[in-house]
Amino acid sequence: MPKLVRLYIVNVAIGFALAVVFVALLVALDISHLRHLVLDTEHGWLAAVMMVMFNGVVFAGVQFAIAIMRLAEDDSGPKGGLREKAKGPARLIPVLAEAKAAAKRR
Repeated sequence: MPKLVRLYIVNVAIGFALAVVFVALLVALDISHLRHLVLDTEHGWLAAVMMVMFNGVVFAGVQFAIAIMRLAEDDSGPKGGLREKAKGPARLIPVLAEAKAAAKRR
């Protein structure tokens, strides 16, 4: 399996695991009376599944984005070109530019 695909799968799994923990904490701490919604209603399991899926998509995306950004190379070391100075002072030379307006028709 290619390394990038393995990286993606692992980070998506971590993101969904975080989503499960997050939703479990929301239900356990009864945030916005979600415990009643999930545990005491007929289709509360559907609400829990939807919360896990939607939060899982967000957390997996963030987890993968963080993993990709951490792959960046180290920025230490020389940067740029030779940084040679320009010979003599820079001068701005004005240039005449003509602009012709279209004739108005009446």
